[in-house]
Amino acid sequence: MKRPFTLFNATSLTLGFAFLYLPILLLVIYSFNASQLVTVWGGFSTRWYGELFRNQALLDAAWVTIRIAFATATIATVLGTLAAISLVRYGRFRGRALFTGMVYAPMVMPEVITGLSLLLLFVSMGLDRGFWTVTLAHITFTMCFVTVVVQSRLVTFDRSLEEAAMDLGATPLRAFVTVTLPLILPGIVAGFLLAFTLSVDDLVIASFTSGPGATTLPMRIYSQVRLGVTPEINAASTLLIAVVTVGVIVAALVTKRAAIRSAH
Repeated sequence: MKRPFTLFNATSLTLGFAFLYLPILLLVIYSFNASQLVTVWGGFSTRWYGELFRNQALLDAAWVTIRIAFATATIATVLGTLAAISLVRYGRFRGRALFTGMVYAPMVMPEVITGLSLLLLFVSMGLDRGFWTVTLAHITFTMCFVTVVVQSRLVTFDRSLEEAAMDLGATPLRAFVTVTLPLILPGIVAGFLLAFTLSVDDLVIASFTSGPGATTLPMRIYSQVRLGVTPEINAASTLLIAVVTVGVIVAALVTKRAAIRSAH
């Protein structure tokens, strides 16, 4: 029997959502504040967005962030898809438990531990910290999310479709490319978008593994916030929230569409 939706439940739910989203809403609102004081409303204005696009340091950081996120999402999607195929298609193989643990470990590992361990690895290898060390670090912790998304799609995939293609003369590779890949493509796209969003949003791991010329937008925003929040930072944060939100929504829609297709 369904439990009634009581006033207590409604109040708890409202307070919970307010605690989570009210600060974000205030940040977005005050990004359109005409006043230089972030806590004093001086009227509606888009002035600080104009100032933001004239701030070369923030623009450079945004460009670095986009490049890192795109490279991260591309490589993580390829590796995550291969890992998902290995876990789903090859059953029990020697070292499967170790392989599974290594794939999923970054998902539950604290970001501070991941960032510090990668920093020590790069230092011991003599790698100069910069664009590629941040990219490698982001691939490490985003690949597991791609694996989970693609694996969930492969588990529900009807293998008889591949077998029918091979009965008609297709090689295993051609059957995978022409039959399996298009059907699991929504999951792959969702994994790509999720990896891109996680890379754009990361601060902790990038702080450990970045170097000269590889300052990301979250790092730039954090360094400026330590000196005091300005409406310009509110504008940059609002745009970052918008990018992350769009990425999450698109990934959710792609995943939902894939689920509906598989149900039919």
